Amino acid sequence: MLQVSALNHYYGQSHALWDVELDVEPGSCMCVMGRNGVGKSTLMKTIMGVLKPRSGSIQFDGKELVGKGAEYRPKVGIAYVPQGREIFNQLSVEDNLKVGTSVRRNKGIPDKVFKWFPVLKEMLHRRGGDLSGGQQQQLALGRALAIDPKLLILDEPCEGIQPNIVQLIGDTVTRLREEEGITVLLVEQKLGFARKVAQRFTILDRGRSVASGPMGDLTDELVQRHLSV
Repeated sequence: MLQVSALNHYYGQSHALWDVELDVEPGSCMCVMGRNGVGKSTLMKTIMGVLKPRSGSIQFDGKELVGKGAEYRPKVGIAYVPQGREIFNQLSVEDNLKVGTSVRRNKGIPDKVFKWFPVLKEMLHRRGGDLSGGQQQQLALGRALAIDPKLLILDEPCEGIQPNIVQLIGDTVTRLREEEGITVLLVEQKLGFARKVAQRFTILDRGRSVASGPMGDLTDELVQRHLSV
């Protein structure tokens, strides 16, 4: 569904992504892993068109994304939950969710958003900034699901979240994939969470793809070499 080939990105003269390769199969969950500062979020932002690559290809359903603006991604079914959630603090939960419906002909909030996250229906008129961290993460996920995506990109969804919400997010990601057929691209440093929800992994180190494969191939040696602090 998503194929990244020979992708390079620079911050000024600093080479941030080095010929990165990534293949995400339809209906799967791929986890991008690595220590802080190795380029994981840069890769996600480049895929989403927030950052422009120097060279390389990003194809979604066989269509090239490089050269198209960030606003094109949701139109073709790519939803993004960035690191830090980035909800609109001053808007209500309802208005935050309506932002996610802007690319759909039917502007109503899909019922399945409240099916997955019933707390959002209870807090529909509360400001986003007044929610707890876990509730804000559910709001960010609900906003992404409101576009009815084919591909859901999650950047560190468990960061700063209490354990019971981490469990909820993990269960939801698995059910979205199994019941809705949504493909998931995940950035996550929590090893237990990644092993629970993902089928495949890719490890980045200093902006390079250094290992990838089925989650069962994520050995202790790879963890020690590329993921341990």
